[in-house]
Amino acid sequence: CRLLLSEPDMLLLDEPTNHLDAESVAWLERFLEEYPGTVIAVTHDRYFLDNVAGWILELDRGHGIPWEGNYSSWLEQKQGRLQQEEASEKARQKAMKEELEWVRSNPKGRQAKSKARLRQFEEISSPSYQKRNETNEIYIPPGPRLGDVVVEASDVRKAFGDKLLMDGLSFSLPAGGIAGIIGPNGAGKTTLFRMITGTEQVDSGTIRLGESVKIASVDQSRDSLDGNKTIWEEISDGQDLITVGKFETPSRAYVGRFNFRGTEQQKKIGLLSGGERNRVHLAKMLKAGGNLLLLDEPTNDLDVETLRALEQALLEFPGSAIVISHDRWFLDRIATHILAFEGDSKVVWFTGNYADYEEDRRRRLGKEAEQPHRIKYKRLEG
Repeated sequence: CRLLLSEPDMLLLDEPTNHLDAESVAWLERFLEEYPGTVIAVTHDRYFLDNVAGWILELDRGHGIPWEGNYSSWLEQKQGRLQQEEASEKARQKAMKEELEWVRSNPKGRQAKSKARLRQFEEISSPSYQKRNETNEIYIPPGPRLGDVVVEASDVRKAFGDKLLMDGLSFSLPAGGIAGIIGPNGAGKTTLFRMITGTEQVDSGTIRLGESVKIASVDQSRDSLDGNKTIWEEISDGQDLITVGKFETPSRAYVGRFNFRGTEQQKKIGLLSGGERNRVHLAKMLKAGGNLLLLDEPTNDLDVETLRALEQALLEFPGSAIVISHDRWFLDRIATHILAFEGDSKVVWFTGNYADYEEDRRRRLGKEAEQPHRIKYKRLEG
């Protein structure tokens, strides 16, 4: 905020949308659209790139490749370039093709894809379908088969100190559902995760998990990684063969699916970037084989290629997921439901993806929906 108020001729922004809620990002986009100077931004936020960028500079294997246009137009030419490369790029091309089809579809088509995941859940859960998916760049192993009940919240109330975080929260996540949790920092999103896992108790109301539910959780913290170990050692525990879900697989092949290939697997954890540490963390947690994934900001610091691969893995995962994220593109592609912390201790459960939710929110709130605001809480009575 101080930087923008100083009115510089050029802005250099390093991941400017990280940790900003959707309202703040929308405000920043409007500001930059009218900004008269030059803006250079390092970002993996694809909606931000689509809405703001006039040029894309892609850094690929030691080369800088400029492209005039936004993210969607860059994606078009990038696919054409990849088609000319070797067969080893097939998994990456598949993920890019899926995203490009999504970009080209109209909003109703995108909503239909979100609903189709729920309809096709039985097919996604079949062993033959999952066998095919083992060739994907990132493969999330299946856990036990889900029953009808995954997560049910009924009239949940929770306070933290003198702040009432949520009041009257009720929702039911179906088998195959992917819920995106959105809201300002401090609203209570991570507290909800803790209540689902049982590490935090509700003040009143109930949260019920289905009998067959097995949770796999990936949080924001990368501090548990051992800086003295190599990438391969940290993920595989030094074993040549590891059990991933129900399957036994060569550990180096599994590590390679998270974009660590060849000698790169021997890099020390202590030398990794934030995005690389995030990939290691994902690889460690996802190999357990749960059927309900709890992902807290899983896209932070990830490059676009890994983001795309993670989206594809989630779309073809034979389970359910609850994802805390500020990445609007990510939520638009994967979410079947949105759980939105809107302030005044109100949490809205919405069926649809992020774009559908935003359209509904603008309809409900009018011009107020366009303005960023500080999170407010109901006062605790008594």
